[in-house]
Amino acid sequence: MNNVRILIADDHKIVRMGLKALVEAEPGFEVVGEAEDGETAVRLALELKPDVVVMDLVMPGMDGAAATAALREALPSAKVVILTSFSTSDGIARALKVGARGAILKTAEDNSMLDALRTVADGREFLSPEIKRLLENDPPAEPLSARQREILAGVVRGLSNADIAQQLGISAAVVREHLSAAFGKLGAANRAEAVAIALRKQLVYT
Repeated sequence: MNNVRILIADDHKIVRMGLKALVEAEPGFEVVGEAEDGETAVRLALELKPDVVVMDLVMPGMDGAAATAALREALPSAKVVILTSFSTSDGIARALKVGARGAILKTAEDNSMLDALRTVADGREFLSPEIKRLLENDPPAEPLSARQREILAGVVRGLSNADIAQQLGISAAVVREHLSAAFGKLGAANRAEAVAIALRKQLVYT
């Protein structure tokens, strides 16, 4: 029986080293490549065609969800397990939507990681119990438009509607309309709630 061939993508070398040691200590697995960002992960996966790609959700440049989407488009047979240390559902849900076959927290037990690799390599889906609870208890927000993200980022920085309007070259009325729509998508009753949700879910970059 052939070994399950694994590609590890994570921007932290110590994480890659730990995962490699865990995987290669288990009979039936081998690590065929490592990547420190999403673009490299896609390139190496197309070149090496591993059985499973372990993809960190948050990486510089192309993040894990974007890399998963690009990889699945170029190689539909690609099997991706998302690895994350973040306790919000939005990025995980986005990665699953574009084709990831599994998701697990970085704090999971070693056996859970190996189970995830076996399950996904076998063509089945794997969501750890922690990920399942997260998706149930913290449902992902409805996606914000690019303009809504821009305006919400201004709110997070403490800008008034007038300040945001001036900065973006639009009217204050348009800012209010976009904010109202964004609040509805986030389930926020006011600016303070919207800011808290946006920061917790990492929906905007300030």
